Amino acid sequence: VFPEFPKVWLMKGQIEEHMGLLEQAYETYMMGMKQCPSSVPLWRLLSLLEEKRGMLTKARSVLEKGRLRNPKCPELWLEAVRVELRAGLRDIANNQMAKALQECPSSGILWAEAIFLEPRPQRKTKSVDALKKCEHDPHVLLAVSKLFWCERKITKCREWFNRYQHNFIIWLILCELTSAYEVGTVKIEPDLGDAWAFFYKFELLNGPEELQEEVKKRCVTAEPHHGEHWCRVSKDIRNWRFTTEQILALVAKDLPIPV
Repeated sequence: VFPEFPKVWLMKGQIEEHMGLLEQAYETYMMGMKQCPSSVPLWRLLSLLEEKRGMLTKARSVLEKGRLRNPKCPELWLEAVRVELRAGLRDIANNQMAKALQECPSSGILWAEAIFLEPRPQRKTKSVDALKKCEHDPHVLLAVSKLFWCERKITKCREWFNRYQHNFIIWLILCELTSAYEVGTVKIEPDLGDAWAFFYKFELLNGPEELQEEVKKRCVTAEPHHGEHWCRVSKDIRNWRFTTEQILALVAKDLPIPV
């Protein structure tokens, strides 16, 4: 009835994957892409399915075709980088990231990933580049917050989860000086569930109970709906009745600690 509505194809394929019917899911995604070639999630899910079936070359091919049909698409470039990372091919992942940033130079999701592709000594420099290119992007702000977390700068990390400090001299920020202009990571994009979940996990590991409860209450008030980790839990069929508070707890539990 609605062959050009991509969400229907997405739902059908995901249900089939959930039931272990991988061949049927493959057919669904293929038919869906013929009807909706501009649907980025369909290209991503087909690539992930090919990867799940052990067909790395086909997974790469799917993403390459997807990028040809949808040029300058940071989501497909990000998936191409991650395919290589999951395969343990870090050099290829770095090459893909370099190409991705050339094509999508102001993509926050790519810069956020690029920061943590760097060796530890180079991450701060990369974060400066990221802030210059997309200073108000919530994904970049989250990445910088996680960077301070890695360095065990607890107070600074908490400040960056709540706010980021901007000055036209970006270096002053990373030298831990302050400026008058403050915009929150969770304030700038309250709908980004991943930011709330990382913030909550950070406080669970490093903060007192009252701060944990404060983050939880603020998240419930914001009612986030987006974020890679958030949607993985919130859109799971088994969790369809879960409240925001329950989703937050589940997402935070499974989040990796930044290293």
